[in-house]
Amino acid sequence: MSAARVPLTPEARNALRRRCTLLIGGPPEHNAGDDLIAAAEWCRAQSYAPDRYGEGPIVADFEAKIAALLGFEAAVFMPSGTMAQQIALRIHAAETGIDAFAMHPTSHLELHEERAYSRVQRLDGVLLGPGDRPTLAADLAAWPERLSALLVELPAREIGGQLPAWEELSELAALARARNVRLHMDGARLWEAREAYAPRSYADICALFDTVYVSFYKGIGAIAGAALAGSKAFVAQASLWRKRMGGTLVHLYPYVASAAMRFDDQLARVPAWRTRAISLAQALAQVRGVRILPYPPQVNMFHVHFSLPAEALAAARDALAERDGVWIGGRFTVGTSAQSAYMEMYVGESLCDIAEARVATAFEDLLAIAQDAP
Repeated sequence: MSAARVPLTPEARNALRRRCTLLIGGPPEHNAGDDLIAAAEWCRAQSYAPDRYGEGPIVADFEAKIAALLGFEAAVFMPSGTMAQQIALRIHAAETGIDAFAMHPTSHLELHEERAYSRVQRLDGVLLGPGDRPTLAADLAAWPERLSALLVELPAREIGGQLPAWEELSELAALARARNVRLHMDGARLWEAREAYAPRSYADICALFDTVYVSFYKGIGAIAGAALAGSKAFVAQASLWRKRMGGTLVHLYPYVASAAMRFDDQLARVPAWRTRAISLAQALAQVRGVRILPYPPQVNMFHVHFSLPAEALAAARDALAERDGVWIGGRFTVGTSAQSAYMEMYVGESLCDIAEARVATAFEDLLAIAQDAP
């Protein structure tokens, strides 16, 4: 039996990842200088002058493009999704006079933002429905109290990119309107979600919602940035709140440029990513000791589940990287018990160039090393 491994420090693990010749999953490597040079060259080619506090054609043109694509009257650029969604929920609470809003138990606002909706905005978040499936109309119908808004994430990342069926989403939207509950979309990955609802457009999906947040670094690959879309009145209020919360930076154009310069090209690639995710999931489902959720994938992401501890899998990943130069990313998360774990597979451009059989072999090797460990 192999000797127990000493866990690597984060710095050593990052260095090991950079030495690998085959990367399967996890974020792609970027050179910061290359990203900035590309954005600068795009600005020069477009002859854009810098904005000043969000005012100027480079920002306004992109905001108008996003609003039109989503089918809304207006949109406003935001430096982060955390800020964008707090602002949307703050406005809905003020207009309805209700401080309580509802969200899925695995919402980013609940798990990853240190309860900013409560600490900063003084809002009351209600966790609606079970955590292992998307929010449905029955979940809203079962809540007896008044709500200002219902936040719906499309797709829901923490449950493997699951989506409600179109009929289920339409039923939820109809009930929300009947109960005077504003419907807000956490559309951080809306760019990927549309493929599951094809041939419906982004505007068709957004028509079910009162307001929508979209991200420009998720899926699009920008340095940072997001947008809030809705009515002109809503966007005017959101712009005011952006200023109040310190988001109206003296210059937003570097973030806008890094999104705008790659936006159309990245959207055009998403259908191939989803097709690839389905074929990769089919290959991995044949690996003994692996379970795929959801199966088949609904978008270009899914979860790979293991009946092994997260620590054992992380150690095996490091050992595989050292032995074969193969890196399986990103993070192994404890599953329903301490003896189970899962990882997220996000399928982007880098995973389109690796044969399905090679990916399956890498996971077989990972499991063999983990099972052999003490």
